Amino acid sequence: MNIQTIEVSIEKLPLIKPFKTALRTTDEIENVVVMLQLESGITGMGAAAPTVAITGDSTEGIVGIIQSVIAPQLIGRPITQLNELSRIVQQSCVGNTSSKAAVEIAVYDALCKYWKIPLYQFLGGNTNSLLNDMTISIGEEEQMVRDAKQIIHDGFSIIKIKAGNDWKKDIERITKIRKAVGDNVTLRVDANQGWTVKQSVEVIRTWEKDRLNIELVEQPVKAHDIAGLKEIKRNVQTPIMADESLFSPRDAMKLLSEQAVDYLNIKLMKTGGIRRALQIANMAEAAEVECMVGSMMESSVSVAAAVHLAIAHPNITKIDLDAPLWIKEEPFEGILYEQNSIHVSGDSGLGIKRKDFFPFNHK
Repeated sequence: MNIQTIEVSIEKLPLIKPFKTALRTTDEIENVVVMLQLESGITGMGAAAPTVAITGDSTEGIVGIIQSVIAPQLIGRPITQLNELSRIVQQSCVGNTSSKAAVEIAVYDALCKYWKIPLYQFLGGNTNSLLNDMTISIGEEEQMVRDAKQIIHDGFSIIKIKAGNDWKKDIERITKIRKAVGDNVTLRVDANQGWTVKQSVEVIRTWEKDRLNIELVEQPVKAHDIAGLKEIKRNVQTPIMADESLFSPRDAMKLLSEQAVDYLNIKLMKTGGIRRALQIANMAEAAEVECMVGSMMESSVSVAAAVHLAIAHPNITKIDLDAPLWIKEEPFEGILYEQNSIHVSGDSGLGIKRKDFFPFNHK
């Protein structure tokens, strides 16, 4: 069964409220949707999230690479030759990981629909539910505390807090949030490369001294600073996680061989798709380093792929997949959020479909 067409569309999805990190502020998601169709009419859907500040991928760049570089190399090839299709996608160009992820997700979706099996089962998973967190974006201290209380009221037990724009204020914000939510709530902190090594050690040691019990601190220093991550890890008790430092299996090999971090955060928009994400999870498992699966500000299409991946791999023990909950009107359905749990349907492929009319025959 051969690939017949690959088409791309762009959507702008407004957020319920602006999302702010140390790297950027956004009030909407630009979603690049890929529709891959087989000769039989079976379709596969993928999506990409332009995140120039992290991946370097813009909307125009994603569309252009898919249409002019990746798609022409896949059309006419059998959908069942998964490894070959993935190899072609990854070797089609340098970088452009978001474009590659969108196309590869669509390939997996179409293949699993062809075989009439959910993606998580194809990848070896045996459940369809995960425990999720909810993120607090950077803001004024009082607002972040209110947001934390509301998250707990909404049924979440894990909060991820964005930090990194002012290390001294970060100490105070997280301290106030811990006092507001109590000791039974899990707190994760993401500095988004916003601190120096010295600041990171001081911030984390302060929280340790005050017994804030932070579960982990994500990417405290610049992405290239592997030595810095290692230095922080050596001088604190709180586990350190790599995010922006990790794009490829090669990056994972360096982080793991250097013993630079305690956790790896895998995101499909960074890895270029599912296959290389699996490679990273396997490498980390061999090194006895657990993984988280996260996302950019993405729609349910690409987040669904991340959910299936997380369900399937035993070394993925944490997830951060709350992005669709930030969207004002989500145009896709197939992921079910129930307070702090995520469920996927038993439908074949991603199990994702549009809520409104879309000019393709989904099977």
